[in-house]
Amino acid sequence: MLIDYHTHHVRCGHASGELEEYVKKGIELGLVQLGLSDHMPLLHVDPATYLPGMAMPMEELPNYVQEAFRLQQQYKGQIDIRVGLEGDYIEGYEREIESIIRAYPWDYVIGSVHFLGEWDISDYRQLDGWNGRDPYDVYVKYYEAVGKAVRTGLYDYIGHIDVIKRFGYKPEQSVVHLENEALDAVHSAGMAIELNASGLRMPVGEMFPSRRMLEYCCELGIPLTIGSDAHQPERLTQYLDQAVVLLKQVGFTELATFKQRQRTMVRF
Repeated sequence: MLIDYHTHHVRCGHASGELEEYVKKGIELGLVQLGLSDHMPLLHVDPATYLPGMAMPMEELPNYVQEAFRLQQQYKGQIDIRVGLEGDYIEGYEREIESIIRAYPWDYVIGSVHFLGEWDISDYRQLDGWNGRDPYDVYVKYYEAVGKAVRTGLYDYIGHIDVIKRFGYKPEQSVVHLENEALDAVHSAGMAIELNASGLRMPVGEMFPSRRMLEYCCELGIPLTIGSDAHQPERLTQYLDQAVVLLKQVGFTELATFKQRQRTMVRF
């Protein structure tokens, strides 16, 4: 059961490739299901004055949705396309986020934390945001935001749940309790998370989440899906073979899939 639920395309401003290129690449790779999941438009910063290429412009959102569902029908029988959104969680903007989510018939919505205030902790151009900050305090704020995202009830699963480690900034203190509290919240909410393989090409050199967190997920019974977080068509399914091996080693036998906001588990 080869699936990839986390992809981005040219509309988001920091990826390349049209949606149809991803679809054709998915067919070539033998994907059974392909999730299209581009970034929600920015809500809390002015795109005109912020760093360029952070997310698709708001006026492009309906075009993205229309094209994605058109491709879903056009390639029906060749590949099962699921239409999704990576919906940033921004504290204080829950109502605006909900409005976007409720406006379209998504198959799934990924809840991801990229921003702490106006600082995008996942952007390599903003590494100076770590300057003068205690890494442990940053981790605390990050995982608090993850917990708040979970409790909104707006999302189907949490994306790259420990992406805060992306650039290798880690506190000297243990953060196991912060990670476990976030996963406990996911479990209490009946949600899933993803195993995002893109961390293998990042400075941290490790998938999101870590093996330790995956083992805790398995212990709790938290469902998982997988995604490459591809930003170029040629990176579709990148490292997912390693992701599947890791999941099997940890003890997972099923993957979460989503259609019309309903989760179905499939064996792999």
